[in-house]
Amino acid sequence: MQRSIRAASSALALPTLIAAAFALPGAAFAQAAGDAPAPAASPVTANIALTTNYKFRGQDQDMLGRNDYAKTRGVKPAIQGGFDYAFGDSGFYVGNWNSSVNWLQGNSVEVDLYGGYKFKAGPLDMDVGALTYIYPGNSVGNTTELYGAATYANESLGSFTLKYSHTVSKDYFGFAGNKLGSGLKGTNTGYLNLSYSKEILPKVTLKAAVGYTALSSDIRRNTAYKSYVDYNVGASYDFGGGLTLAGSVQGANQKNAYNAAAGPLYDFGFYTVQQVYSPNKPRFILTLAKTL
Repeated sequence: MQRSIRAASSALALPTLIAAAFALPGAAFAQAAGDAPAPAASPVTANIALTTNYKFRGQDQDMLGRNDYAKTRGVKPAIQGGFDYAFGDSGFYVGNWNSSVNWLQGNSVEVDLYGGYKFKAGPLDMDVGALTYIYPGNSVGNTTELYGAATYANESLGSFTLKYSHTVSKDYFGFAGNKLGSGLKGTNTGYLNLSYSKEILPKVTLKAAVGYTALSSDIRRNTAYKSYVDYNVGASYDFGGGLTLAGSVQGANQKNAYNAAAGPLYDFGFYTVQQVYSPNKPRFILTLAKTL
């Protein structure tokens, strides 16, 4: 979205333009066009997307199916969108991003609020800030992190970004926290991510990322959950006008540590069986996005 300062200038110049038009029409309009100020860049940018499966750090965010058993299908569409506001050239910004989700009872949306500061450090583009994840229908999932990132971009090599996120809230995505009532703390859970992108063909950009979630000691020692590695490998096509289509394979290891019941338990006395599903299972995901 673009905001313009042209309206006020045009109103002031209108009588002059009308008078000049009768004398030298061509010259008058050429001069008017040349004198018109360029549109001011809007401090607001926005985005909207539709994806076949929303994974966060390699894990499905649409899990609850019939009778609260885990959904096992690969296509679980989500709609997403948000905006950013930049405070001029100061480097400071705030933003909001939202997505449909379905992994907490009574909640169907994730609301992210963040703010930070971007600056240059030699050849690096730096970004530091804070982000809180809010689940309005069930606050058990609410989590707050601090983050820092450094990006190195080279025309021939591509763009590399290293980002670290550190949990400062006791609550951590329903795995631990006061609201969960477990007495466990998610504080000091860390997430390290290295991402890479490079245009390999006109309008086609290769994208790859690998991340590591280091769970807090409370979660590791007192639950079956384990720290894990996630990955994302794919490419995007730029249609122009802010419209892109991306395809990627996303998933994570330690699948068994995150298994969820996907059906009823059958007990045969000497043997029990139950279908399970892991949100870490790799999936091919398509995402259509539009920047406004």
